[in-house]
Order: sequence, then C-alpha cells, then structure tokens
Amino acid sequence: MRSTEKIFEALNRASSYLRDNGREEAAAGILLRHVLGLSQASLLASMRDEMAESDKVEFWKLIEQHAKGTPVQHLTGFEEFYGRRFSVNPDVLIPRPETEELIEEAVNLIRQHIPNGSPSIADIGTGSGIIAVTLKSEIPSAKITATDISQAALATAEKNAQELGAEIDFKLGDLLEPLQGEKWDVILSNPPYIAHSEAVSMCDSVKDFEPHSALFANQEGLALYTEMMADLPGLLNKPGIVGFEIGYRQGEAVEKMLKNTFPHAKTYVKKDINKNDRMVFSIIT
Repeated sequence: MRSTEKIFEALNRASSYLRDNGREEAAAGILLRHVLGLSQASLLASMRDEMAESDKVEFWKLIEQHAKGTPVQHLTGFEEFYGRRFSVNPDVLIPRPETEELIEEAVNLIRQHIPNGSPSIADIGTGSGIIAVTLKSEIPSAKITATDISQAALATAEKNAQELGAEIDFKLGDLLEPLQGEKWDVILSNPPYIAHSEAVSMCDSVKDFEPHSALFANQEGLALYTEMMADLPGLLNKPGIVGFEIGYRQGEAVEKMLKNTFPHAKTYVKKDINKNDRMVFSIIT
C-alpha cells in the first residue's frame, strides 16, 4: 500500500480489486463514503484530496472483507429502503427493492378499499421491520403489529422503529399465531420463499451471510404460504386485504391458494419492475 494516495486513486484501486474478485465495483464507492463519512457529492468534491493513513487501512480492510463475500450492508450496518435508512445485521434479511413495490401496491390498495381511517395492519415475519416501519411512516394513522419468530430479528426491528419514529406493536411468535384473538384490515408478509434446491445457484454473499431461516422454506419454497392459509379467514375484517411477496416462479401456486381460501375475493398476481411475478394480493369484500 502506497504511503501517499489520493482519494480517487484509492477508489480506483479498490474498484479494480473488487472487479477482479467478481464483486460489483460500485461497492467501493459505498464503502469509501462510509469510511470517510461523506455524501456522494462531498466525495466527488474531495477526490483529489490525500487520504489519511488510518482511513486507508480501514477502507482496505472493508474492501477485502467484501471481496471475500461479506455483504456491503453488514460492513456499513445499514441499507436504504423507501427513502429511509434501516439498520441491518446478520440476524435479518437485507432489504430488497422488490419489497418496496409490495409496499407501494399495499398503500394504494389500502387507500382505495379500506374505509377505516386508522387501518389495522399486520406484518408477518417482519425481519428488520422494513414493511411495518415504512407503512407506519406512509400511513401515520395506521395501527401496525409486526411479528417474527426470531427474538434477534425483533430487536433489530424495534431499533429501526425507534430510530425512525414509528410506533409499532412487536410480537414474538410463529407466523399468524401472535395475531389470534383479534381481527385485521390488512395482513402482509414477505416470508422465506426460496426452495432449498436453489441454494446451489445463489450468490455466496447471500447464502453464506444472511439468515437461512429468513431465506428458505420447504415445499419448494411454498410451505409458509400453505401454513398461513388456514388461519387467514378468521383474522381478516371485511373489507380486508392480504398481500404476499413471492418468488418469481410462485405466482400461479400462491394465487391458487388464495383463491381457494377466499373464493369470492379479487385475487391477482402483480409483476415487479423486472417483469417477474413478485406479489399476490387478495381484496376481500
């Protein structure tokens, strides 16, 4: 490592190193901003400044960790989601942009179909809390409950709710079990839906660093949807909404489950921005 190095030189060197190790070059910029505590604009303005030795050591340490597979979000401790910064760690799934589309569709449906000025919403398998916290931020009058089977995940979600000023009722328990005894206007879930057989083709930064309990499910990824069907009718108000994020091959199967569970509802599959089946909704009237 050179004794003197300008910021742009360090960035170029790190980008090349990541590329040579099969990683996205853009990660170098994210990690550099993290180490230097700079915004994108401030980083661009500082490119010809000399980089402090301590910053170089810390930056290169993170670059090497990422090259070996550690997700960038685990190195920085956060991910941006729906315009907000959420804390993440190895106890929770890293937020994906597809889930933003689930929330966007849910918000539109709630405004169209739920007359209650304070809709009751349940987020099943909340993980880092992105669905619950984002919905509370987008619909401040909503009463939101979030469940998870993992105490560690709930601790992360509670931290995010507190940092983002969202009042959420968090409950520990398996799937819909913590909701028993009440009724809800909206039930949403992004459950584990990856088939175990797909693990061999997954990126190592996902497979080796994110919690398998939040990724994989039995029955070719459909097990948790199947488990929820029996209890859903008794937990929903009318009108009511159910929404699931799904794997891109699961649209037909999950749509069929919901149609069997709610034969008189309007049920449909919605594609994501990449034209893949990504969510299934039922509107119960």
